[in-house]
Amino acid sequence: MNNFEKYEKTYFMPPVVTYDWVKKTEIEKPPVWCSVDLRDGNQALIEPMSLEEKLEFFQMLVDIGFKEIEVGFPAASDTEYKFMRTLIEKNMIPDDVTVQVLTQAREHIIKKTFEAVKGAPHAVIHLYNSTSVAQREQVFRKSKEQIKKIAVDGAELLLKRANETDGNFTFEYSPESFSGTEVDYAVEVCNAVLDVWKPSADNKAIINIPTTVENAIPHVFACQLEYVDKNLKYRDNVVLSLHPHNDRGCGVATAELGILAGADRIEGTLFGNGERTGNVDIVTLGLNMFSHGVDPKLDFTDMHHIRETYERLTRMHVYERQPYAGDLVFTAFSGSHQDAIAKGMAWREEKKCDTWTVPYLPIDPQDVGRKYDSDVIRINSQSGKGGVNYILKQSHGINLPKEMREEVGYLVKGISDRAHKELTPELVYQIFSDNYINTKPVFHIDECHFKQVNGITAEVTINHEKESQVITATGNGRLDAVSNAIKQYFNVSYELSFYEEHSLTKGSSSKAVAYVGIICQGKTFWGVGIDADIIKASIEALTVAVNKLEEIGNSNTCKDARMIEIMNYIQENYIDITLDDLAEKFFLSKPYISKYIKEKSGVTFGELVKKIRMKKARALLKSSNMTVENIALSVGYQNVEHFNRLFKKAYNMTPIQFRNEK
Repeated sequence: MNNFEKYEKTYFMPPVVTYDWVKKTEIEKPPVWCSVDLRDGNQALIEPMSLEEKLEFFQMLVDIGFKEIEVGFPAASDTEYKFMRTLIEKNMIPDDVTVQVLTQAREHIIKKTFEAVKGAPHAVIHLYNSTSVAQREQVFRKSKEQIKKIAVDGAELLLKRANETDGNFTFEYSPESFSGTEVDYAVEVCNAVLDVWKPSADNKAIINIPTTVENAIPHVFACQLEYVDKNLKYRDNVVLSLHPHNDRGCGVATAELGILAGADRIEGTLFGNGERTGNVDIVTLGLNMFSHGVDPKLDFTDMHHIRETYERLTRMHVYERQPYAGDLVFTAFSGSHQDAIAKGMAWREEKKCDTWTVPYLPIDPQDVGRKYDSDVIRINSQSGKGGVNYILKQSHGINLPKEMREEVGYLVKGISDRAHKELTPELVYQIFSDNYINTKPVFHIDECHFKQVNGITAEVTINHEKESQVITATGNGRLDAVSNAIKQYFNVSYELSFYEEHSLTKGSSSKAVAYVGIICQGKTFWGVGIDADIIKASIEALTVAVNKLEEIGNSNTCKDARMIEIMNYIQENYIDITLDDLAEKFFLSKPYISKYIKEKSGVTFGELVKKIRMKKARALLKSSNMTVENIALSVGYQNVEHFNRLFKKAYNMTPIQFRNEK
């Protein structure tokens, strides 16, 4: 970049530099928190808050747990003045909460300020004047002694007015623009103010050090503050406060190192609102401490409500990557991250851990009101098998066998990649259901009867091409017997290689889920069944798996292999398939394939798609707890009323009546 030569460091190192703060490795207790949202934050808004909005915001700050709240600059505007008076006159200030007001070191402003706080149970009167080289030379054109006199005169006026006003007052002084002030001079001004106030153990004063415009690396500020801490008069009776800004993006680091260097108190805002790049973010600071096992004494457990209220009243937006509060800060899209989180959560459950050590999650999202299934692991084209399984488990109680997870993961993220969108937990389950539960395009099994004679004999009713045949076969177990019946009927060969079952962990506790994997010509095919009867669930899973075999479509009982292939493709893409898609897929013209479908199936393409969609809808109505609106969307209908009409026309009952039918 050009013109960098015109910039130079505008901060000053203290005359004596010490590094005691470096030896500290942790913040052991929270500072005194003072919210300046209603003053510093409010004055930075494009549209400052109204009186009613400020009252609501004040109540939220009280609910969060702030014990000190800067409510405004009463001499600056009628709204600020009325706000202070309303809080007092309506008795809205809790006994354990101190309000704070800001004033310049000017007599008429100080007078107006004390009029505003009269009757408050306890108030901090915050006095400031600017001390930096640039402000002294360019703005005020005054010497160091003259600037110090402004501060001392203001301190004396505060003392005088406090003695004349009913109330309980604490004094605070800020050498504004400290970041551009010689450190020893800033201390000299602060000590001159303290000599006026003479703070005691029963009446402490606050010295507030602001990084009005942040201009130094955080460790430089820590060295500056340590000098202030060691050279202030009346130190035992002074609360050393910080007011960090974020011009270099280091506000949180500046505050944390400042606490290590001796600060007792922090002034900041929720989500870092404030002029230019904002004040230090108290949410981040507090939850950083929380993540180290320190109670910040602020309650952020309902982060959604805090965020919603903040955004509504300030018209500001909490950035998606804002620490702890943003929409995406706990979200893992990456497959490896999802897998690590899922395994970490399983470890916690297995080991019954008391402490939080889950990979990629600095705190438990639930501690700030977030949900694992919708906030932590979310599915897109970058996701992996662990994340997809986690979503299915959290949302629907489906815990895939390890051997099955990779295939399902690639299927789901492939759909996300082609659609260029994130997939909701409901859509993930729909994709899983369509491909592993409800897909039986060639045949299904109506019923099975078993006899235990020299093993298990099964009488299996196979429904194929609208005809039912009863096949008798034997096996070393019920599922093996049914499998042998299917092999016998279709004259196919495969290996029943994998079986796993578990009870559903969500929804009906009486249902079980079975997973079946078969191997044919070196390739594994999976099916899943869900039923209150585990045998029925197992047979359903096997049926789905076998239906995926190409040999089933090409077996002697199948009359037209191409039609079965077309049907399979329509089954896989029924949500948004068009005749154009089908013609392109099978390298046929639209008129030809349209006529071909009508000849082979007896119905038009549109009637066929509608029939498949209705069949899918029936399956979802019986096998899931999805709403009718979501089922309509999942089978390709944007308008639920249109879906209801089609369903009723097809089955002489509404979807709700069908779901409730015994």
